[in-house]
Amino acid sequence: MTTPTASFGGEYTSIDQLSINTIRTLAMDAVQQADSGHPGTPMALAPAGYVLWTRFLRHHPCNPMWFNRDRFVLSAGHASMLLYALLHLSGYDLSLEEIRHFRQWGSKTPGHPEYGLTPGVETTTGPLGQGLMNAVGMAMAEAHLAARFNRPGYEIINHQTYVFCSDGDLMEGASHEAASLAGHLALGKLIVLYDDNHITIEGSTALAFSDDVARRFDAYHWHVQNLGEAANDLDTLENAFRNAQQESNQPSLIIVRSHIAYGAPHAQDTAKAHGAPLGEAEIRATKAFYGWPPDAGFLVPDPVLVHMRQAQERGADLESAWNRKFEAYQKDYPQEGAHLIAAMAGELPEGWDENIPHFTPEDGPMATRVASEKTLNAFADKVPWLMGGSGDLAPSTNTRIASSGDFEKDGYKNRNVHWGVREHVMCAACSGMALHGGIRPYGASFLIFTDYARPAIRLAAMMRLPVIYVMTHDSIGLGEDGPTHQPIEHLASFRAMPNLCVIRPADANEAAYAWRAAIIRRDGPTMLVLTRQSLPVWDRSLLGEARGAMQGAYVLSRERGGRPHILLLASGSEVQLALQAQAKLYERGIDARVVSMPSWEMFRAQVDSARQLIAARIDPGSNARANALREW
Repeated sequence: MTTPTASFGGEYTSIDQLSINTIRTLAMDAVQQADSGHPGTPMALAPAGYVLWTRFLRHHPCNPMWFNRDRFVLSAGHASMLLYALLHLSGYDLSLEEIRHFRQWGSKTPGHPEYGLTPGVETTTGPLGQGLMNAVGMAMAEAHLAARFNRPGYEIINHQTYVFCSDGDLMEGASHEAASLAGHLALGKLIVLYDDNHITIEGSTALAFSDDVARRFDAYHWHVQNLGEAANDLDTLENAFRNAQQESNQPSLIIVRSHIAYGAPHAQDTAKAHGAPLGEAEIRATKAFYGWPPDAGFLVPDPVLVHMRQAQERGADLESAWNRKFEAYQKDYPQEGAHLIAAMAGELPEGWDENIPHFTPEDGPMATRVASEKTLNAFADKVPWLMGGSGDLAPSTNTRIASSGDFEKDGYKNRNVHWGVREHVMCAACSGMALHGGIRPYGASFLIFTDYARPAIRLAAMMRLPVIYVMTHDSIGLGEDGPTHQPIEHLASFRAMPNLCVIRPADANEAAYAWRAAIIRRDGPTMLVLTRQSLPVWDRSLLGEARGAMQGAYVLSRERGGRPHILLLASGSEVQLALQAQAKLYERGIDARVVSMPSWEMFRAQVDSARQLIAARIDPGSNARANALREW
């Protein structure tokens, strides 16, 4: 253990020290009162958080959603009290009473930050690595929108994305995908501070982690600064952030060797400080080391509030200046201004879907992935903020926007993203794009490879983000690849995921309506599940209209009599089998109704009367029919 020391490098004024120790003691007190949580990292990173939030972060606490704000992501979500303390002290709508109710049911201060619950929280973090991947998406969104909308003299989109990450974040394979992609794309507005505190829950990181992180990120084409033992040196931290801001051609990594639970005489540099309260006696001793009243709980000195809540005035000035510039921009570039406003709001233009084709049997059998491509390119130019791509499978998922080039370091204005063989960061970065705003993102792969991205999809569903996933090769009908590529349990598992809408169209026209439903839906992610194999395109003058797919289920083929003897429900490529079964059953005197049910979630959202029109009362029929059904 390193012996606590009161020595601080650089200029360290009394208000600086008072503010930093307020962050530290709030974290200790909140975790202790909750009898649960992670006090050590907030104590260690308080100086870095303080420097960033008071000297660099461009934000407006009174308007957390100001569009051109810097984004701050606490990827090490277990250190949530660091973020909550900074939010409260900076003047966000997060009261001291909420801090007192840390980790309690119904509070705005859950154990890990949750987007949409706490003002100022940019994304839900906790599962390690996810926040870092989200931040890559945010930086991609900033780069794209800046390239599209900025004009000489008008840097309307110009902000940084900052991340604090931990040893655990960098152990997760997710961090490799994120860092590799960010370095390849040269995302110079992405700045990551890595808290190298050498501690995990089980003990020293040396138990399982001996990477040379600096060389690793240098190989990813990042700008790397290793500050060594400078976690309390405000000048060094400030210079590092400034150097990172000035590096425009590479993402930046700042490595700082901190000491978890800094100042705690028996807990510093121990695993206990990572995931458990320090205990009353240790807290008293630590406060004494800080020169803090040992018995004072949740103490926020008035000078600290006055000092740190200057962020409100600074933020108001920053936003006002931006609004004035944007007003001038709109006068000089009215079309671009209107497009940016629409993109930020996510508004769909009038007639956005009027060019989507209607398919007929004369078009021949068609895989729904092919119909999806035709549909996507029929409306993509009318929804110019739609942006995405595939995990190295665009020729198979059919997800390329034909009218656009490739999003790359010399072409940020383009809309086709080459994610590489990186399904996890693809889906997580899509979430980051959606969180950033101004972009409607999509990611594509084979349905089987959602296994590599499930944590990101689940978090998108938790946050109700309007991300679109285009997942093809949806069944055993995928050619000669065999069982490794055949999804079996995937549909059931995604249908069980709250807030995720799964749509599995049965023919080309249902695929067209599936895209309509996905684009219209804003209250959560949507997954289009599409076939590799060709399916019949049905004559809709003889069968139910495909727009019924927008209800989640509809009657595709009615019974011939007054009431059906049996109801056949299917989705996707199995619907054609249900139609064949209907004909076979009728030959045996059994009158069946066929219902295409592309989306359970959309069907459940319908009113009871709409559902009852589809699920008709069944005619029990004769014993002969019952026997025939049993034989069938």
